[in-house]
Amino acid sequence: MDLALSGKSAIVCGASQGLGFAIAEALAQEGCRVGLLARNAKKLETHVADFAAHGLSAVALPADMGDWASLEASLAKFGMPEILVNNSGGPPPVDVTKVDPDLWRKQFEIMVLNQMRLTEAVLPSMRFKKFGRILNVASTSIVEPIPGLAISNSLRAALANWMKTLSLDVAKDGVTINMLLPGSFATERIDGFNIREANERSIPIAQVVAENSAAIPVGRYGEPKEFGAVAAFLASPKASYVTGQMIRIDGGSTKSA
Repeated sequence: MDLALSGKSAIVCGASQGLGFAIAEALAQEGCRVGLLARNAKKLETHVADFAAHGLSAVALPADMGDWASLEASLAKFGMPEILVNNSGGPPPVDVTKVDPDLWRKQFEIMVLNQMRLTEAVLPSMRFKKFGRILNVASTSIVEPIPGLAISNSLRAALANWMKTLSLDVAKDGVTINMLLPGSFATERIDGFNIREANERSIPIAQVVAENSAAIPVGRYGEPKEFGAVAAFLASPKASYVTGQMIRIDGGSTKSA
């Protein structure tokens, strides 16, 4: 299927690795000019060079989701995109009864406030063009809280409800807003969780992976490219009637209907 994305522009946050990179790659392969936004400038430049070697268009946008000035500078450098992918790294596991207030503030800035501000910054251009796509990479924890991830569970739910409210106001202008709820994917973040669990239980990492994979109905972790493909469709004109939705991409893991 031709997703009719050729010539569109997109900024993808958290694009240096994992699901963010998978989305950026999928959009570039569909003909988008993609701004790769993340903190690791060296990784971004490597990705840009690799994209160029394959005939794909990308721009490195070194920035920190917790630093609004760097995000503003990225918008000024790249220009207003027709597609925005909000995505940030998840906060550390915490004891839900003992969360440091400063950690709440820091993570709120990264996971909620600055994603709202980015969205508000690009909306006028999208509404003027009568085309815009805003995707938010969140987690299935929005609908089924994950033990130990109190900060993520709470802040992602707050952003989801703000985005849902916003989607009602901008739908008539050709702007769609959707949340992507990933389950377990073979990314660096999941590797970190697996290592932590293996150390806590004093078992091999391979055993942790096998047990966790067996608990997923499809019997395996997702591949980032599978996630990127869903995101590319939702970012395309083909998905113009899909908005205000939370799309679970989890191999069937979420227990609620």
